[in-house]
Amino acid sequence: MAQPLSCAELRVRIARLPRVALGHFPTPLDYCPRLTEALGGPRIFMKRDDCTGLAFGGNKTRQLEFTVAQAIRAGADVLVGGAGSQSNHCRQLAAAAASQGLDCALVVVKDHKSEGKLGNLLLNDLLGASVQFVEVESQEHLNEAKQTLMERLVSEGRKPFMIMQPDVRHFGAMGYALCMAELVDQFSNLGETLDTLVVCSGSTTQPGLIFGNRVLGMDTRIIGMAPIVWSHDLKKAFLDVLGKMTQVMDLDLSFSADDIINLASYVGPRGYGYASPEGNDAFRMVARLEGIFLDPIYSGKAFAGLADLVRKGQIGSDETVAFLHTGGTPLLFAYAEELGA
Repeated sequence: MAQPLSCAELRVRIARLPRVALGHFPTPLDYCPRLTEALGGPRIFMKRDDCTGLAFGGNKTRQLEFTVAQAIRAGADVLVGGAGSQSNHCRQLAAAAASQGLDCALVVVKDHKSEGKLGNLLLNDLLGASVQFVEVESQEHLNEAKQTLMERLVSEGRKPFMIMQPDVRHFGAMGYALCMAELVDQFSNLGETLDTLVVCSGSTTQPGLIFGNRVLGMDTRIIGMAPIVWSHDLKKAFLDVLGKMTQVMDLDLSFSADDIINLASYVGPRGYGYASPEGNDAFRMVARLEGIFLDPIYSGKAFAGLADLVRKGQIGSDETVAFLHTGGTPLLFAYAEELGA
């Protein structure tokens, strides 16, 4: 690419892609003075993607604007998805389907949070989604159940579309290229330069931010905190998304593994879906100092990572830092015991 695009130019290019309106943008950017003081120096801002507006908000809203548009373009009448029982993606997918007059069919892992209708499971039901519980080790093993569901729906004369598939993941990432443009505008208006951006991501959120950062000619360090340890090579998966984004946008760009910082150090001793002591401490710190609720599985653990990097000096006391709040508020009501309530 000969020269960076402006925020306006990036928006024009992305506007050529199919998209449905699901969220409220731009989301707020809040300065957090008490967290700044407590952490000893880096100026902490919070990008409030818990305020995207779709079914209690969250980062999936931006992604679903593009992936649901692909489903509609394909003539789908039912959206298919699946993940852990308390998946935020499933909850927001169910809401997106309802808003577009489509049905939603979900397969989720029968796990330690699948008993009773609490948290996101309650919301899935209220949104009208059908939910099938599958006894598998983890959400990585749901592909067979998803494919079986797709085949059954086709046999019933339906037109299903699987939202969580590699062929559309790069479209979802476009939502976070746009988020990067929002951040550039917001920090410019404040007269600030964003040094480091911290986000919880294990799929498309971080690649979208990396793409936007490069295309806009920014030099922000983007640190991803993985919520789950995948069996596949995460950097390779990110590079696949970035390569496809580059092709769709018809840009002369290349990315390498060196462009990706994603840490699996803060998933916690019990892994995905379980609260961690450090994450719970971070959750309480943010709630009690700034009146903002994170969640115990994604953003709480990611903020624990941010705080740890500050303490270790890997995020400097003179930096301006943004934490991207990816939502997940309904999870609180399924994790009362783990949070000590």
